[in-house]
Parts: sequence; C-alpha cells; structure tokens
Amino acid sequence: MNEENLMFATEDILTASAEQAEEPLDVKKYLIFLTDGLKMGVDAEQVVEINNDAVITYLPMLPHYIKGIVNLRGAMVPILDIRLRLGKPSQEDDFLIIVLNLDGTQIGILVDSVDQMVDIPRNSILPMPAHANQQLVSGMCSMPETGGTVLILDCAQLLAHE
Repeated sequence: MNEENLMFATEDILTASAEQAEEPLDVKKYLIFLTDGLKMGVDAEQVVEINNDAVITYLPMLPHYIKGIVNLRGAMVPILDIRLRLGKPSQEDDFLIIVLNLDGTQIGILVDSVDQMVDIPRNSILPMPAHANQQLVSGMCSMPETGGTVLILDCAQLLAHE
C-alpha cells in the first residue's frame, strides 16, 4: 500500500470512529429506588416528583396496598405501598413517595429510598424468566458500575387488580 492510500485509509477509519462516537445510544433514563432490599427502576419520564413530607389520609374500603391519599397542590393522589403490592411487609415510617404520571393519572408509590438516576441501554434490559411470577416487573438488567441487578417496574400494572 503506498503512502497516499494509507493516508486515505487512515482518514476513513478516523471519520468512521467519529461518526460512531456521535451516534446516540438507544438508552432510557430510569430513577432507581430501593424497597425491601430490592433495587427497582422506574421510567424517569413518568416521575413527577419525590416527596418526603406528605401526610397520607387513610381511606376505608380500598385494596390493602393502597395506604390512602395525599393532597399535592390541590390534587388528590392515591398512595400505593409498593412493599405490600409485592407481597412484602409494610414499612410504617421513614419512607419517600415517588409521584408518577401514568397516562394522565397521578399515583404515588411508597419506597424506602431513592438511589440514583441512570441511563440504561434498552438492549441491556432482559425479560423476566418465564417461570417468575413477577407481574409488576417488566424486565431486569445488571448494573456493573454499582453492582447488583435492577428490576424494571411495569408502572401500567400498578393499578391492575391482583
């Protein structure tokens, strides 16, 4: 290969590398939270706010996993205890409320703590195993930088009846 061909080949490689670096990865932003020792992720586009000081008003005759409602700037938002919805024991104190917008309906979920906001490549989210009975989880992925596995919460199933 002569010098001129080598120069053009090098330029082609550099141009291709620059174009690949500029291509956005197919990623989605998730808010990672903890509940009963599980790391779970929720689509960040659905998160309205995180609240730590709302007063929950109990309402009778609701499913056991609905703790009540909160008044957020005039809007009555039902609060769902994610631990109870997953079949775990409830945590009565020291919780946060993540308010989600699910197709125009706001709902709050009680969680133990909020961990971080991360970008997760869509192709790294694996489906749940067929034998797993996790109707609230749509997928899972490994988090190599922090260690462990994150379960992706299927928000559409939160209001579905058991």
